[in-house]
Amino acid sequence: MSLSLSRGKQLDVGHHGIAQDDLPPMDQGTLDPRHWFNNTPNPPPTDSPTTPRPIELEIGSGKGTFLVQHAKLYPDVDFLGIEWAKAFWRYAADRARRLEFNNIRMLRCDADMFIRHYVPDNTFQQIHIFFPDPWPKKRHHKRRLIQADFLRQLHRVLVPAEPGREGVARIHIATDHAEYFDWIQEHVAKVTDLFDRQPFVSPKSAGEGEMVGTNFERKYREEGRTFQGMILAKRP
Repeated sequence: MSLSLSRGKQLDVGHHGIAQDDLPPMDQGTLDPRHWFNNTPNPPPTDSPTTPRPIELEIGSGKGTFLVQHAKLYPDVDFLGIEWAKAFWRYAADRARRLEFNNIRMLRCDADMFIRHYVPDNTFQQIHIFFPDPWPKKRHHKRRLIQADFLRQLHRVLVPAEPGREGVARIHIATDHAEYFDWIQEHVAKVTDLFDRQPFVSPKSAGEGEMVGTNFERKYREEGRTFQGMILAKRP
């Protein structure tokens, strides 16, 4: 564990942290991530009754700054964060545990794989993707998360859009990388049958003058970087 994150302290993910190895085999079908919010280390069987609380997803949670700020404002909403970097995942899960946020869970897993093979249709109220890895070298572009096919998968796992229901069935995207933003726009143009593009609106949890309020944004802002974003609203 990096001392720059833990400062030498032992981190405990508790039941706030779930690892990819904890997931059942993919051939067993989908699982409902809402089962992870019952304060037990392992989810009950997928056919168990559950209270349908709203749930939102953040992909690439880093240290969990957005989640802890946002979850505090929305205690009646559950938040699942996905983070592949083990050090950040452990830090974010331990942070949620220490601060007693029972509406936060952190999953260390490949986001594309999890969404494609595990998440049922019509699950998440909103999805947040802030400062994803731009993979700037051309030969690595195929690794970029935001692509048309992946956006179709996100459309599938978002709850249905209904007239009069504001703030649901949306994807929030922000980046500091101009070329990646151009790439995102190109792929968004391929799914206009599924989404309506809207201007980015900062979440209420963002601080004054902040776009999102993540650690990455605060670091990049000090470097003078420019931020761009958009909201993709699922079409009825």
